[in-house]
Amino acid sequence: MKVYSIILAGGKGTRLWPISREEYPKQFCRILERSLFSMTVERALMFSSPEEILIVTNRAHEVLVKREIEDMGVEIPEENILLEPEMRSTLPAIYYAALEIERREGDATVAVLPSDHYLEANENYRRAFEEAFKAAKNHIVTFGIIPRRAHTGYGYIKPGERIESFENVFRVEKFVEKPDEERAKKYVEEGYLWNSGMFAFTLESLKEECKAHQSEIAESLERDGENAYCRLPSLSFDHGIMERTRRAVVVKLDVLWSDLGSFDSLYEILPKDEDENAVRGELLKIDSKRNLVHSETGRLIALVDVDDLIVADLPDALLICRRGAGERIREVVNILSERGDERARIPPTVERPWGSFTVLSESEEFKIKKIVVKPGKRLSLQRHNRRCEHWMVVKGTAKVRVGDEEKILKSGEHVFIPLREIHRLENPGDEELEIIEVQLGDYFGEDDIERIEDDFGRK
Repeated sequence: MKVYSIILAGGKGTRLWPISREEYPKQFCRILERSLFSMTVERALMFSSPEEILIVTNRAHEVLVKREIEDMGVEIPEENILLEPEMRSTLPAIYYAALEIERREGDATVAVLPSDHYLEANENYRRAFEEAFKAAKNHIVTFGIIPRRAHTGYGYIKPGERIESFENVFRVEKFVEKPDEERAKKYVEEGYLWNSGMFAFTLESLKEECKAHQSEIAESLERDGENAYCRLPSLSFDHGIMERTRRAVVVKLDVLWSDLGSFDSLYEILPKDEDENAVRGELLKIDSKRNLVHSETGRLIALVDVDDLIVADLPDALLICRRGAGERIREVVNILSERGDERARIPPTVERPWGSFTVLSESEEFKIKKIVVKPGKRLSLQRHNRRCEHWMVVKGTAKVRVGDEEKILKSGEHVFIPLREIHRLENPGDEELEIIEVQLGDYFGEDDIERIEDDFGRK
């Protein structure tokens, strides 16, 4: 039987702010050498072909998913990217994707992989999944990570008796929520496992359990598909199915794993220097130990006589806090959101279907952007009611329309777009086009774009 993989790639990212944002969650960030999403796709390819991988995300992250797939050079069909109209947690997402697999294949074995976790896929991983696929013929399988220490940020699974004829598959005796420190130590001593949020099952078993325990969700999605989303409850697969079914089993998994739910979790998995500092970027340190330094600006970070700090340096925001105080970062995000500050949601570089833009500088009177357009792509035909623009080509060839006039611009050439004039930027070449855009006016929000025509169906 074929193995399909469902990759869950929705969700918002605030706990690693300013690295991750609501519109740039951690699975797409290059926190490590590669994104967590690309690493998840690689794990899925261990058991599924590109045609057998389905990705569940939302419209806000569609561009990020496609960028990652393109950068990897993996030919996952575009129709395998399923867009949830609204986020409703993992149970609706999984059942939505499962129905699509059933439509194509009938019955199949399915693996569910969150894309926002870090996991080292070694031989232990391969063996655990191969055994899980066999157990999935009669069970709903989850994966329990063998703990390396007591951790208060994870849920736990208590394994029961071993399933006959399997080496590493056990009945689930119970699930427990995130414990305090004392209980976490007790759970580790008693052989509890970390709950990884990964699953395996057959479509037949999934449908039977969903109809038995969550019939409203199952029947609504089967009848109305994505149109049912607005009526569905937000419900996790653990709460909706795993904690109710009698067919739940757990496969013990001995790998390095983290949900990267905080800067402290990130520090744990990163390589350290001789003073136990975890560093991305350029660091000059004097008598400073056990710090996490993450810089995406190219600036030199100098630390003098400080220990146990988190320093996250982004072009538009700098975070400094004590390690262990990372939970309070949410307070920062909440304050920014209440102020209407876009830095709570939007990263410095924003991905678009045609390429990306980066805000270089801004004030009440102007905004300066670097715009990158992919070969063969073009922006919408548009106009602005509250700003004029000036484009300077830095690299590549630009095809520009201003009003009814079209022209080709090379590196070093420029054009002015008056207020309310229709205009369009296109890259007709075979290399990336880079321009610098200077906006002048009294408002520079992305909602001051009146799209007249768009290749990507945007309004």
